Amino acid sequence: QVQLVESGGGLVQAGGSLRLSCAASGRAFSNYAMGWFRQAPGKEREFVAAINWRGSKTYADSVKGRFTVSRDNTKNTVYLQMNSLKPDDTAVYYCAARYLHLGAEEEEYDYWGQGTQVTVSS
Repeated sequence: QVQLVESGGGLVQAGGSLRLSCAASGRAFSNYAMGWFRQAPGKEREFVAAINWRGSKTYADSVKGRFTVSRDNTKNTVYLQMNSLKPDDTAVYYCAARYLHLGAEEEEYDYWGQGTQVTVSS
């Protein structure tokens, strides 16, 4: 069992930056791939980024070059550094965990956090 708690959301102006954190509890965090998803009002949840146990990463096209996913296995934490934020990035951001392998689909992930709100003003 893995419990996930996101933090770091907030209100930021367009062009600004935020860093989200996701703290995991449970054993063997280093064996899990961690994903970030987001859901904007009235839209379906979508993939943002993921990092696997070896540090391999994948990103949605919409955030490539602006967002960076990283992890610190000593702290059982995964991060999402978001730069050059746009109003379209406004959403609730969720972290998720699955065993070992990268994934970009919701159904591939077994554990989810409660989400943190990110609002980007124009």
